[in-house]
Amino acid sequence: MTDLQKNVQATIDELVETGVERGVQVAVYREGELVVDAVAGLADPATGRPMTSDTPVYVTSTGKGMIATVVHLLAEQGVLAYDTPIAEYWPEFAAHGKERATVRHALTYRAGVPGVPVETTPADIANWDKMCAAVADEKPWWEPGTRIGYHPQSWMYLMGEIVRRTSGKTVSQILREQVALPLGVADELFLAVPHSELPRLAVIEDPEGPPMELTPEMTAQIPFFRVVDGYTAAPMAALPDAAFSNRPDVLTSDAGATATARGLARMYDALLNGLIPPARLAEVTSPQASGTDEVVGMPATWGLGYSVGLTQVLDRPTYFGMGGSGGTAAFADKATGLSVGITKNRIGAGDPFGTVDRIGQVIL
Repeated sequence: MTDLQKNVQATIDELVETGVERGVQVAVYREGELVVDAVAGLADPATGRPMTSDTPVYVTSTGKGMIATVVHLLAEQGVLAYDTPIAEYWPEFAAHGKERATVRHALTYRAGVPGVPVETTPADIANWDKMCAAVADEKPWWEPGTRIGYHPQSWMYLMGEIVRRTSGKTVSQILREQVALPLGVADELFLAVPHSELPRLAVIEDPEGPPMELTPEMTAQIPFFRVVDGYTAAPMAALPDAAFSNRPDVLTSDAGATATARGLARMYDALLNGLIPPARLAEVTSPQASGTDEVVGMPATWGLGYSVGLTQVLDRPTYFGMGGSGGTAAFADKATGLSVGITKNRIGAGDPFGTVDRIGQVIL
């Protein structure tokens, strides 16, 4: 494992030195032991503040794995059940024929509500009650349970509100009390970041070069941007660019997700080693739904809240985890027992998971 630390460090040093990345963190756990803890580059280029192992980074949808973990802990405690209709916990969600949609459908991206209102702004994203009301009132894009479609932004509210309605606590509270504190990463694993912690965060950067212009003609050809009954999976005013990702209101809301690579890897290591019982782990990390994704337009395989296989390169059936739009990821390999966190503060362009793939191949 000493060689693995050296190889990972050399890889991320090169990524930073060549200008591909600004700041990178990589952590690997195995059976409770931190076997790789590598960091390179800057957290804030304006001040020269270095990236360190305990610098939290906004990780977009990589945080969905944190929420899934909370849901499975509550399921184990009998607080909620996968096959219960969501409307039994959240009556308003039954609107427009969604009364049969279950928690399992939501966890496998088959609930049929992948969109948020097309006019959604970053300030709206930070308004939990407003966004939950919008998701509850969404007309299903398909009959729940019949198709798969990634829920880029709506999923955080969908699952987070199920947690709140069943437990009486926010998803951030449960994450802190039942995951982050017991695992010793309370300062490294957040959904809503406390205001006092904001100065510690890495500053997110957009990709180098001019931004890509998306014309109406282009967006009309991309399933991700289509509009259905006034809802879209990708509201143009609230896409997670650097300006969005550095907003205090977004970062301090339950719709955010901020973590260190070390905190993420620690959580996945705990999943492999008893955070939930082996039988439940086997269920939630095995394929539960697969097919062509109606929103992304690509093949997808989902466990319960975790992707089975991660990227087109890191695609073994023993991998489970989540990646985020900026090019971060966290996952575990059931075959080797390794758990990995990869964070960075420059949003990936072109191939957003190029850095994750390169580092993952070094590790695995």
